[in-house]
Amino acid sequence: MLITLCYLYLWARWGPCSAALIRRTVHRLHSSRCSFTFCCCAGTPPLRQPRMQVPPEERVCLRIGNKVFFTDETQFLDDLNRWSLLLISPFICPDKLLKAGHIAFVTESTSAQTDNLQKVPGSSKEIVKWSDYCSPLAYKPGEPYKLIAEASVDNFSNLGIAFMEDRLQMDNGMVPHKIVSVHLQESTLKELAEVEPSVKEQSVSSTQMDEVTPAATLETTLKSGLGITETAEQCEEEKSKLEKENEPEDESNSLFDEETGAGEHHHLHLSSCHECLQLENSTIESVRYASAEDIPELSDDCNSTLEENDDFLAKGIKRVDLSGKPPNILIYLGSETAKVEFEQVKSILQECIDADSYTIYQLHEEQVLKAPWVDNSLLLIIATDEPISEENHKQFMKFLSKGGKILGFSSSFAFDGIQIKRKSKLKKGIHELVVSKMDSTEIKLNLLVSGCIFEEVMKEDTSKVKILSRLNNADKDTVIVHLFYGDSGGEAILSQAHLELDINSMDVQTEEDFNLLKISNTKRYEVLKEILTSLGLNCELSKIPMLTPIYLLSSDEEIHLAFLKWLEGNVDAEGLRASSKVSLKFVSSCESEMEVTPSLMPVITETGSFSSEHFSLKTYQQNLQTKKLGKIILFSEVTTTTQNLLDGLMFELPEEMGLIAIAVRQTQGKGRGGNVWLSPVGCALSTLHITIPLHSNLGQRISFIQHLVSLAVVKSVRSIPGYEDINLRVKWPNDIYYSDVIKLGGVLVNSTLIETTFHILIGFGFNVNNSNPTICINDLITKFNKKKGKSLKPLTADCLIARTVTVLERLIDIFQEKGPNGVLPCYYKYWVHSGRKVHLHNEEGPVAWIVGIDDYGFLQVHEEGKGVESVHPDGNSFDMLRNLIVPKH
Repeated sequence: MLITLCYLYLWARWGPCSAALIRRTVHRLHSSRCSFTFCCCAGTPPLRQPRMQVPPEERVCLRIGNKVFFTDETQFLDDLNRWSLLLISPFICPDKLLKAGHIAFVTESTSAQTDNLQKVPGSSKEIVKWSDYCSPLAYKPGEPYKLIAEASVDNFSNLGIAFMEDRLQMDNGMVPHKIVSVHLQESTLKELAEVEPSVKEQSVSSTQMDEVTPAATLETTLKSGLGITETAEQCEEEKSKLEKENEPEDESNSLFDEETGAGEHHHLHLSSCHECLQLENSTIESVRYASAEDIPELSDDCNSTLEENDDFLAKGIKRVDLSGKPPNILIYLGSETAKVEFEQVKSILQECIDADSYTIYQLHEEQVLKAPWVDNSLLLIIATDEPISEENHKQFMKFLSKGGKILGFSSSFAFDGIQIKRKSKLKKGIHELVVSKMDSTEIKLNLLVSGCIFEEVMKEDTSKVKILSRLNNADKDTVIVHLFYGDSGGEAILSQAHLELDINSMDVQTEEDFNLLKISNTKRYEVLKEILTSLGLNCELSKIPMLTPIYLLSSDEEIHLAFLKWLEGNVDAEGLRASSKVSLKFVSSCESEMEVTPSLMPVITETGSFSSEHFSLKTYQQNLQTKKLGKIILFSEVTTTTQNLLDGLMFELPEEMGLIAIAVRQTQGKGRGGNVWLSPVGCALSTLHITIPLHSNLGQRISFIQHLVSLAVVKSVRSIPGYEDINLRVKWPNDIYYSDVIKLGGVLVNSTLIETTFHILIGFGFNVNNSNPTICINDLITKFNKKKGKSLKPLTADCLIARTVTVLERLIDIFQEKGPNGVLPCYYKYWVHSGRKVHLHNEEGPVAWIVGIDDYGFLQVHEEGKGVESVHPDGNSFDMLRNLIVPKH
């Protein structure tokens, strides 16, 4: 018995073991009539019997330093009249507020005092953010700041462990001093959602308390920072009971318990635990388990950091601005109800912010004064130039006064020290802006402006107006301002430049305007992200999408069967084809528990049920007209990079089974010189395997292959009847451009010589249907249709990949037969360099004129007095716009 007690003492004394105790207790008792409290207390509370009849097997009390964890009876949270709701939608209340198996709880926190933040001895653990492990439901600002939230059992345990180890911190920088699990009644929250909190209710003193009563009886009431209020019928009767049955030892002790939030501590006394308590009464008040058999197994590491317990993380939790606003973004379009305008603004927002962290809604005209959006939204976007009514303006100002953020896109909304003025000389059109960034640098870009400017109104306090952008004209007109309002953090950024409009949403009249806007498109995103970030939104890239299995597809049934036959003798017993880059495991069907990793990917061979929103095998088959290339397809919705998928197959597969890997998205796309190729949905992404004999025209000029592929991409579009004048071009050595303005694709070639055969992997990617952040082929088609009055249909990635492979095979055949002269006339027809003047060596170097490419694919220039010379790029330093090329020696 003594050995067991010593083991229990040592186990409960140290942090990792206390973490196991907390986790096991919560797991075991969360479904019983039991609540869990984690709180701070200044001193050791008196050891006294609990005032409630809690079953002995459910009593737990643990102290670590000044932190206490104890169990109690279930606590009801009934009165929510003074709370503001945090719901997924600002307008509706969900039917189910608490998921099965989840725990609702209240957290109280106070302003952080880092000097007094206690650290566990020997601990180097990082502060844990509260919102990473729970989903907030309601809040009440003040001191202490209170939040109602829900979490899974595992995540609630992890929050408690972090609290006990002084590692838990609120997202707004506050430090929690109490966590109490409660029973949350759905009817209460639903009732609250129907009534917008009044100004009086919002200003309630933080010392006024919310009702928290026991579930079974009223023999005791939790005394904490949440406080006590009782129903009218029960008040006098229960007050009398409490006074008779649970008279405190003295009034000061009772008050101390209430103010410190220590509550009532219910202790489990083992039959022979007095020695244990005497040894470490300052660290442990009681232990839960009475025998070694009940001690949970601990990992060898015995480290309780939350980072090492990924299984306990909740999935799909939305991040919330815990200063008091839920993650809702509203778009107000005035009296307009057209879905198109809303989708335009929503689309640009989703490409700038972390889409998984926010929900975007339209705020309709009839909802401005009625729906409870003011307290349930983080950002309001006003995107209409219609006059705003006085009532709506007051409502928008009320939103600002409560810490809300407003972003205006060429709207009529203004307040305080700023007014909007229409300038007759300033026509609605494309103008150059100079934008001041947060790092004090400036950025110039061209945008469509409204024709209005901002003027400052003379006021004493001008510190609440900050000019962010002016037009680059003689008057330096102000077009973007940052305004601050009230003492609760309200602010607005108002713009008279159309940051929200994509070029396809505008009536662009001239080629010059189209080019100016497309060149500035990347900068437009940069400015918009900076504005959204300054308003407190998260504009970091969303998490990398999960990898998906590969499907084995084919454009030819006979070749498909031949490939499966070849596989039988070229994989191991488990269907594995090993490779140093990516090993492929061939399986007959997709299983829900199938693991997909960057180094091991399943390939599904039975494709009867295959379907994809972004790739049509039928379209690919109709447009692939080759003898060998592109017949066997490895298709994936999301993969690391298509460059790696063919590595384990290409050297042994029969030549007639032309391999191609196609993906919708890549997480590690590769560009020339080690650059990363960004590949959102809408790109045509693929890697093609070809073989070229060393002793052949192309084998002796193997670097020419990149020029053939670039040409094939351009011809895949411009060889379609009706699409011949789409301004898609080749930029030497391996880029695809819109005119000579913007890049929209590129080519990457890797070759391996085995004996007398080159095995070549050709990676190519080009923008087909993704207008942002630069430009895509369908943008060019839309522009052409507007200019010429045509109605050419947009193209798809599956069509153009198949056409590119078809054109490439024909170009290779021509090159093998006729050499460079067989393809150069066509290449020169589509390239952007003819007669272009460049500087050699550097920007101050000698002037030369581009005249063509030589028999090996190098650029040829004519320098006055020296004749024609072949040159090549230095890595990625060849930039046509800067005219920098490096001579070949």
